[in-house]
Amino acid sequence: MNVPESMTPWLRGQTDEAALEQVSQELTVGDVASLVGVSVRTLHHWDAAGLVQPRGRTPGGYRAYSAVDVGRIHRVLVYQELGFALTKIAALLDDPTVDETEQLQQQRRLLEERITRLRQMADAVDQVLASRTAGATLTAQQQAEIFGQGWREDWAEEARERWGDSDEWAQFERNAAVSSEDGRRRMQADGDALYSELAAAKRSGVAPGSDEANDLAEQHREMIGQLFACTHSMQVCLGQRYVQDARFSAYFDAREPELSSWLSEVIDANALRHGVDPANARWE
Repeated sequence: MNVPESMTPWLRGQTDEAALEQVSQELTVGDVASLVGVSVRTLHHWDAAGLVQPRGRTPGGYRAYSAVDVGRIHRVLVYQELGFALTKIAALLDDPTVDETEQLQQQRRLLEERITRLRQMADAVDQVLASRTAGATLTAQQQAEIFGQGWREDWAEEARERWGDSDEWAQFERNAAVSSEDGRRRMQADGDALYSELAAAKRSGVAPGSDEANDLAEQHREMIGQLFACTHSMQVCLGQRYVQDARFSAYFDAREPELSSWLSEVIDANALRHGVDPANARWE
């Protein structure tokens, strides 16, 4: 399966023999960033968080990465690609009862499952393309089944004007159009259940940045991901809109006072753990 390079920059179609030979030596953080396709900032964040901590030192006293360290980075990247939170990845990689070979075999199984789901999605896209050719669009009833009875059709028109040319809107329309009526209702029910859980967490004093809050933030991102691929940076932008747009604020705050601002803070704290600066978040 061909994977767009922009989705997984660390994946390489062919083995780079020169790069492999270089890994036998100790590498600087800049070397490793170029080799695996992630930013120096991300590697520094993983180092500080204890996820990937190189043990070697360069002659100048800087951290140096070994082949073992680079191997761990690749395992982290695979788990990230599968949607695991960093805390979960660290727990898996540092579990002394789990054999490394077994972990790799598990990653292989999970990747195969994802490939199957992507192939199913590709088939769904073919169906949507056929329906679009016939002029089919997402109806107001279908929108209400996804977003709830409070959803207004003029909101859909505003969203279409704002994001209609984006890849995310195209994903949303494809995924929504191929969903069954029961699937859309289940999605709406799951959303209601999650927002009720968020309200209860805020009411009980769960602090942004705590493990419980980070888990809820990931559940929120996964829920959005049913409609379009939502990065942590995009999730921060959504959280900002929950606060800045009075309609969203009213929706959330009706469930629990100041839920909109608390949820935005929860999203920001979780995004920061994944290397995203909320102050500079972009829709990308």
